[in-house]
Amino acid sequence: MTLLLAGDIGGTKTILRLVEATSEKSMPSVELRSLHENRYSSHDFPDLVPIVQKFLEEASEKIGQKLTPEKACFAIAGPIVNNTVKLTNLPWMLDSKQMEKELNISHISLINDFEAVGYGTLGLTSNDLYTLQEGKPLSDTPIAVIGAGTGLGECFLIRGAGTVKVYPTEGGHTDFAPRSELEFHLLTYLLAKHCIDRVSVERVVSGMGIVAIYQFLRDRQSATESPEVGEVVRKWETQIGSNEVTVDPGAVIGKAALEKSDRLCEQTLQMFVEAYGAEAGNLALKLLPYSGLYLAGGIAAKIMPLMKSGSFMEAFNHKGRMRPLLEKVPVHIILNPDVGLIGAAIRASNL
Repeated sequence: MTLLLAGDIGGTKTILRLVEATSEKSMPSVELRSLHENRYSSHDFPDLVPIVQKFLEEASEKIGQKLTPEKACFAIAGPIVNNTVKLTNLPWMLDSKQMEKELNISHISLINDFEAVGYGTLGLTSNDLYTLQEGKPLSDTPIAVIGAGTGLGECFLIRGAGTVKVYPTEGGHTDFAPRSELEFHLLTYLLAKHCIDRVSVERVVSGMGIVAIYQFLRDRQSATESPEVGEVVRKWETQIGSNEVTVDPGAVIGKAALEKSDRLCEQTLQMFVEAYGAEAGNLALKLLPYSGLYLAGGIAAKIMPLMKSGSFMEAFNHKGRMRPLLEKVPVHIILNPDVGLIGAAIRASNL
């Protein structure tokens, strides 16, 4: 048995989990048992090391013996270079080698948070998923992961000799490809509004994309704007670029669309879901992930009725003569919000 430490490190909160690997099997089937978990306000600490030290003290006291993990993996929202990272929203500079010395842990790995989600798909059960398309699963084929949240993450997994490797990508920054006259007008709107010469798909398929679509439909008067939602969006527009953003218009728009209380919000989410499905289909065409395409991120699970309505999968499969290929791809929505922690533990087990 091996004691592992997994972490999900963000600018606001840090979540740590102590895990026992109860099997020496290879990565796809390693068995993990959670021993202790806690979360902390990242801003209350000068570095990650004191958080880990506090966590291990708490875990040791709870379990009744001193606990020192053999391996650790921390998922971090930021670019990892040679196992070091400078966090965007915190004055932290993390170096895995230095942390190994300070924490007396033999092996520590720092990975991107979306890469951790990729590894996490290996530890999910049927209860953690909602299947949009059964497809025809094939082993020894790629796994694809796409997740709309604050931004748009994309990665894929390739199976090797008893192992699985996650490959992060910057697919969210590929070009947005309009598929209808309305989407062409959206593209033109975004180019002019932001004074830019290209639009990435992330500007449309993400939390900020929901707001962008709403602004586009509002400004072309596709439907009447309700005073309640309009007030939130206008308040957010005045706060852009400041350190004090007090409202989340994407969440308000999504809630109104789900409740069917605002026609403009319904149109916004309809357009968003179709664009999301189209981009997921693009990723599937490039990888043919017959082991499954997983929808991660913070949005899909929150708008389940809209994801299940059929427009997402229609846009996903609407690829001309390639439709029969995409209809074979299993498509799942990840329901477990701890998928990144699961992935960090799985990655730690194979250091």
